[in-house]
Amino acid sequence: MADSLFARVDEVQALLGVSRAEAYRIIKSLNEEMKKQGYIVVNGRVNRQYLMEKIYGCCDKKKP
Repeated sequence: MADSLFARVDEVQALLGVSRAEAYRIIKSLNEEMKKQGYIVVNGRVNRQYLMEKIYGCCDKKKP
């Protein structure tokens, strides 16, 4: 799971300790941010490195 470029809802849910619905809302919000920056996004998944940067402030906490 950690080798993938994208994090799925189950992983976001576990990392943040939120409900499945809240994890989907977070993924949607992060994907909207990335889309505005010109990135291609995948619905229901979020770029792992971007997620870690948003959670921890850098990508070194858990290497994506």
